[in-house]
Amino acid sequence: METNSTVRELASGVIGALAVTALNQAARRRIPHAPRMEVIGMRALSAAIHAFGGRPPRGRKLFRETLGADLLANTVYYALVGAGSRQTRLSRGVLLGAAAGLGAVLLPPMLGLGYPPGHRRPATPLMTLAWYTAGGVAAALAGRALDRAGE
Repeated sequence: METNSTVRELASGVIGALAVTALNQAARRRIPHAPRMEVIGMRALSAAIHAFGGRPPRGRKLFRETLGADLLANTVYYALVGAGSRQTRLSRGVLLGAAAGLGAVLLPPMLGLGYPPGHRRPATPLMTLAWYTAGGVAAALAGRALDRAGE
């Protein structure tokens, strides 16, 4: 993999990460029972810091650090959308996004992080799936645009 393609893949990963984060943050302010993935993220970050003997931050600082960690992890994840054939990038974006959404819905209780807020309402897990899938699609479309710009 050449450096330019790696940079384009990471840049498209950033776009995917920003898309899912923007959707989540906007929805939590406007939609009743919207997905609250930042709550799961704060639980996970706190648990990880505790596991290493540290003392996790609280309040706004915990929120900001969780948001940063989410953006970094989602950037790397959505950068995978650009790996492989250009012709299947959109399909990869949809599949990787949907896989992330299903993981966000199903894995937290299995990992000891509890259930996401609103998990009993059918619309909440569906929105979670939609947000992450949209992130994958955004990464794919960004990758396509970056390829065209680089030609």
